[in-house]
Amino acid sequence: MTVLLVRENREYLVEPGERLETDLGIIEVPDDPTAGDVVESHLGETFRVQTLRGPDLFEHFERTGAPMMPRDIGLVIGHTGVAAGDRVLDAGTGTGVLAAYLGRLGADVTTYERDPEFAEVARENMATADVAGRVEVRTGDLTDHLEELAGEGFDVLTLDTEDAAAVVERAPTLLVRGGFLAVYSPFVESTRDVVAAAREVGLTEIETLETIQREMDFDDRGSRPSTAGVGHTGYLTFARRP
Repeated sequence: MTVLLVRENREYLVEPGERLETDLGIIEVPDDPTAGDVVESHLGETFRVQTLRGPDLFEHFERTGAPMMPRDIGLVIGHTGVAAGDRVLDAGTGTGVLAAYLGRLGADVTTYERDPEFAEVARENMATADVAGRVEVRTGDLTDHLEELAGEGFDVLTLDTEDAAAVVERAPTLLVRGGFLAVYSPFVESTRDVVAAAREVGLTEIETLETIQREMDFDDRGSRPSTAGVGHTGYLTFARRP
């Protein structure tokens, strides 16, 4: 199982039994590292073993583009209620952060990625997250497989693709009764298309949210929101099959 070696502001993603060479010395990773263990390099520098959690996946996955932010993933989980045992159909895998989060919740995820190289990286990331048995990364365009997937009865449908509206048009054939749709888009125009498609096919509980997050600054003068740039990422549209 992949773990982290942590020292102050340094983090190394390692496998049990791995030999890691750093400027702080050579580290022989134990065959059975346990969270909280202290590992020492040959120069006597120490590192703490830390178990991988969701935010660590976001930081350490090999990236093929800009992954969905944890705050947006939180909204997807909260608004769809996805849970262990649910079947999730996903499109636009990319780096695979969302798929990995859902797999770690215990959901069974089938995710489509058009780019073969991106898909292979996503598979490697699923292995790193220890969810390869729950997340199946398929190479291809979901729109080419809608007929064969019709009637499969997915609990949740998640989309992060330019042609999401075309898939939303088929959502009633993909979702179980009461199943949820979640669509991420960086642009208002495609979001409008998604909402229009959801209304056209009779989905209910349609809402679109923009996630903006600001950090707080605390110093001797007082406390206030950070003056850093506004943390806009994109738009999330949710809907439900009645």
